[in-house]
Amino acid sequence: MIWNEEAECMSREDIKEIQLKKLQNAVKKAYENVPYYNKKYTKLGVFPEDIGTLEDIAKLPFTTKDDLRESYPFGMFAVPPKKIVEVHSSSGTTGKPVVSGYTRKDLDNWSELMARGLNMMGVGEDDIIQNTHGYGLFTGGFGIHYGAQKVGSIVVPISTGQTRRQIEIMKDFGTTAMIFTPSYGLYLAEVAKEEGIDPKSIGLKAIGFGAEMWTEEMRKKIQDQFRAPAFNIYGLTELMGPGVAVECSSQNGLHISEDYFLPEIIDPNNGNKLDEGQKGELILTNLEREGMPIIRFRTKDITALHYEKCDCGRCFVKMDRITGRTDDMIKVKGVAIFPSQIEKTLLKIDNVEPHYQIIVSRPHLLDEIEVKVEASPDIFFDEVKEMVNIKKKIEDYIENEIGLRVKVSLIEPKSIPRSEGKAVRVIDKRDLH
Repeated sequence: MIWNEEAECMSREDIKEIQLKKLQNAVKKAYENVPYYNKKYTKLGVFPEDIGTLEDIAKLPFTTKDDLRESYPFGMFAVPPKKIVEVHSSSGTTGKPVVSGYTRKDLDNWSELMARGLNMMGVGEDDIIQNTHGYGLFTGGFGIHYGAQKVGSIVVPISTGQTRRQIEIMKDFGTTAMIFTPSYGLYLAEVAKEEGIDPKSIGLKAIGFGAEMWTEEMRKKIQDQFRAPAFNIYGLTELMGPGVAVECSSQNGLHISEDYFLPEIIDPNNGNKLDEGQKGELILTNLEREGMPIIRFRTKDITALHYEKCDCGRCFVKMDRITGRTDDMIKVKGVAIFPSQIEKTLLKIDNVEPHYQIIVSRPHLLDEIEVKVEASPDIFFDEVKEMVNIKKKIEDYIENEIGLRVKVSLIEPKSIPRSEGKAVRVIDKRDLH
């Protein structure tokens, strides 16, 4: 099922032609209407007329989250305030928040992008979509909502929380598609079982998730719990929200809507462009954003791009599942570690639950890692010897994966706080000493 076959199946030559025309317009608009871009481009001596090919984008500087914060709240808007009909914002937990502004046309485009994504997941006008993403300044809830309305589905805008009510509605309304973060999906399954409901019996046909890092092992766990395929949704407040890229039925990468976004992959250390298939930092440019054109935004997300035509029939480039963020990385004893590496290991082990926390500390001038993992009820209360064996097995597996020995603590089931949004996986105590 393809929502917009003319766009999603166009040839690589047509894609490049459209991208160049839209890139030239976007750079011109940004230069003429956004003081930040005018000042930066003028200082570097690069101007809109210098963009004659797609490769010329390399002449333009990157835009970072700090740049957007410095323009808080409305300094990046390219249109008068009266043309902005909606704003969203990041949480601002690591500094001033980033504000994203949308014109009416921007919202229409956002709906189109997410409608494409829902169709990739097999969701259409006959479905009931239960959206557990938060509504409000967070883009997640509204992005899914707009796309669901565009494809004609019934939308249940329940937002986050009310977990037992979520399960009741899934059962009573006949929900066919769920949208949640991976960690919240696992929690929903856990609570459903406590209520005497087998998650498999609900009859979901599709699950859409995103907003946090996950592994293939996590996807398999969720699919097994609900007996439904789970599809990855990617987006970010700075560029639009969810719908920048979505996974199709092949489940081996996310299609980026290249008529709206121009992706690049760079080496995060030196900014040099990397070739197809090489893993690096994803850079995105908005090609058709009226309210807030963003040029060469450093997402900090680690992925790779693949341009071969997909089995689903779409020709848009595919990006690999995000395996980490450049700012997510933990450096311990000089070794770069991503939380996803540890999660991948834990989900291979029997008799432990998929709930964990990574504690990094520096008690005696040397870094130490402790991984707290919930044991299954079967072994925690009865099998002391088995607990010792599993603990050692996990430590061996993790050492094999990351090259460092860590301390593993098997803890009581349900003792790690559950999250209705993004799970807190890493607690770094080193700055506290």
